[in-house]
Amino acid sequence: MASMTIQNLSPNILQMEYAIQGPVVARAGEIEEELKKGVKKPFKNVIRANIGDAQAMGQPPITFIRQMIACIAYPKLIEEGNFPEDVRKRAKEFLQGCSGGTIGSYSIPHGLGHIRRRVAEYIELRDGVPADWKNVYLSAGATVAIQYCLQLFSDRSNGRKNGILTPVPTYPFYSACYSIFGINLVGYYLDEDSNWDTKIEELERSLVEAQNTCNVRALLVINPGNPTGQVLSRKNIEEIIKFAYKHNLFIIADEVSQDNVYSGGKRFYSFRKVMIELGAPYSSIELVSFTSVSKGYMGESGLRGGWLELNNIQPDVQAQLFKYISAMGTPNVIGQAVIDCVVKPPSPGEPSYDLWLREKTAVLESLNARARLVSESLNAIEGYKCNVVQGALYAFPRINLPPKAVAAAEEANQLPDVFYAYRLLEETGICVVPGSGFGQVPGTYHYRTTILPEYDQLRTILETIRTFHQRFIAQYT
Repeated sequence: MASMTIQNLSPNILQMEYAIQGPVVARAGEIEEELKKGVKKPFKNVIRANIGDAQAMGQPPITFIRQMIACIAYPKLIEEGNFPEDVRKRAKEFLQGCSGGTIGSYSIPHGLGHIRRRVAEYIELRDGVPADWKNVYLSAGATVAIQYCLQLFSDRSNGRKNGILTPVPTYPFYSACYSIFGINLVGYYLDEDSNWDTKIEELERSLVEAQNTCNVRALLVINPGNPTGQVLSRKNIEEIIKFAYKHNLFIIADEVSQDNVYSGGKRFYSFRKVMIELGAPYSSIELVSFTSVSKGYMGESGLRGGWLELNNIQPDVQAQLFKYISAMGTPNVIGQAVIDCVVKPPSPGEPSYDLWLREKTAVLESLNARARLVSESLNAIEGYKCNVVQGALYAFPRINLPPKAVAAAEEANQLPDVFYAYRLLEETGICVVPGSGFGQVPGTYHYRTTILPEYDQLRTILETIRTFHQRFIAQYT
């Protein structure tokens, strides 16, 4: 007799959902296996447009980063390999900061000290405001750092759960963590008609409604947006900061895609920069922000590097967070090496600089072109509405489904957007994530797709979606 059954499994696990790897994606995996076995389909392969995995979609790695990794993984290459002098020098410096001079040793729990200092220098250069390296913690990707932070809100106060104001649509990783940690998701709807802006009146509405059911302790912002692809204006960030101060809310800023800004006239502003420049009393708000090497121009998703930075956290609280992180093990050393390359890339005049700049520029310009292609092509489909992809790696188009399609979904015991995504997958091999997995205004239907496929492949994908949608609408009209 089993001691662990579905009946006595933690209810937090049972109620957790993660749309990015949900049933549609599971079916995509099954189809891939069917194709390998020779099962005939109307397509040759599955296109996984469900996830922001840049290099899986063909984005080339940055040479400087890979040369650095090669040298620290096999130090004989520092002397014997045909690598630029600055790569060899940086590899030696990195290994000197490792215990025993090898990446095979443990890192300290909060990350190697010389990398944390460089991250602080990077933040200071980005924001024009000094940063304290002791407030920087390195992690195996931003997701681990996010979990560290969210765990702080998992207690109950006055017999009630804590709640976090969370954008809707939102990245499903947050809702999954909330379920595990026993945190209430207090959703505030982004305004689709104004390119997914955050409206203060909507924040006020959501906060008031939630106060009777939980203790709202924090406000989450994702900038650039995931899945929505918007980049917040400085004015909007100022409004959000003032709202947080008014209601004594801790700000959680997911800024993992800060290098991915495309739309003309848009610029990334960190919440830290704007908060400090607003001055007292707003500069005293508690803030944690996250960054990752999985996005940006690097796309090093598999090497797992990220960090969090704290501002205005009470010293005793920060000490407890240090303690918690220390108990969770040490961050991936190779991921820290990637962070080192990102926060301190080659400088003008160094041997690696010209190639690094060409590769970085090529990636970002290509993503810019693909972002325009996606929004323009989807908006050309009758029944589609797609806001401009201003940043990040995703589009979140809205689709108008006829009543007969909604009825067919109900008959299939599926949500309408799930029904649409399944049909798209089964008939074209294109895998997207239904909008209901991210949250959406009731009565609206969306899906998230990535902009990452190479330009010509992306153009083919978008034309396939157009043809599918026309056929789908004709069937249900």
